[in-house]
Amino acid sequence: MKKIFICCLFVVFSCAKEQFTPHNFTKVEVEEIYSDTMSIRAITMMQGNLGFAGSNNIYGIYNASDGNVVTQKMKHDSLKLEFRAVAATNSDFYMMSIGSPAMLYKTGDTGKMELVYTETHPDAFYDSMQFWNDQEGIAMGDPTDGCLSVIVTRDGGKSWNKLNCDVLPDGVEGEAAFAASNTNICVLGDNTWIATGGKKARVFFSPDKAKTWQVFETPIVQGEATQGIYSVDFYDEMNGFIIGGDYTKPEESQANKALTTDGGKTWQLVAKGQNPDYRSCVQYIPGREAKELVAVGFKGISFSNDAGNSWKQISDEPFYTIRFVNDSTAFAAGKNRIAKLKFKE
Repeated sequence: MKKIFICCLFVVFSCAKEQFTPHNFTKVEVEEIYSDTMSIRAITMMQGNLGFAGSNNIYGIYNASDGNVVTQKMKHDSLKLEFRAVAATNSDFYMMSIGSPAMLYKTGDTGKMELVYTETHPDAFYDSMQFWNDQEGIAMGDPTDGCLSVIVTRDGGKSWNKLNCDVLPDGVEGEAAFAASNTNICVLGDNTWIATGGKKARVFFSPDKAKTWQVFETPIVQGEATQGIYSVDFYDEMNGFIIGGDYTKPEESQANKALTTDGGKTWQLVAKGQNPDYRSCVQYIPGREAKELVAVGFKGISFSNDAGNSWKQISDEPFYTIRFVNDSTAFAAGKNRIAKLKFKE
């Protein structure tokens, strides 16, 4: 009889499991933590702190414990460097410049940034970088020899190797990517998704840390150099979201956002003709069951609590990119500034 009673209690408590209650954010408190004359499109979380790099050779870190920002300038001959791809592991910070020569730096044993990869192809243009773990990472850029530029490290960033085109799906003439927010790549476990735009807006997928690849079509607006996917994020292996549009026609919203529930194989347009219009970055809010997302761009901040099917604009503050600390706090960066955002109901 006692065993039956315990089993009944277990059933009752299982049925009474707390249901998901969505946030209903209506505003954002913006606390500026850094300002300078520079464009900042690349940020990364570093064990609670924030690493960043941008234009005018500048890179730095925001220390969350004391609120201080320390910046430095990367000097390499007389080159004017702009960084739009950064990443971090438990031990190192990485940043990569766009354009040719494309140069990738990492923190070395002395704590100073060291040059670990250089690419001088005239078409070199790198957009985004992520790490699967402390040893293995990936960066991607525009096509150079008929396929996407993809470089991979397996030794903690000390050396990088560019994938041959026979490993990657065939490129399409005019297909490239946008160095708008350092979110062209999303990694989760061994999985990797890369988003493109221009002539084609597609999602490249690898299930094994860049060893093998597939490519999937999307319904995002495409065909022109300024159109396509600007940002991709996945909550888990199945649920993902892409956003973008055309930054030269930022008010258009018919085909600029889509979701997947099958790991990126198929994508469905959502909120067609509705807010948000063009956005450069989208991120899932952590711990919210793939229901809540925030998208940012130079036209403001938008929030969804129904997996992206509907949205509301909760701020007109312009930002290029965003990363969450928890389910109501994030860091965002844009033109001349970095800010801490607190989302409020």
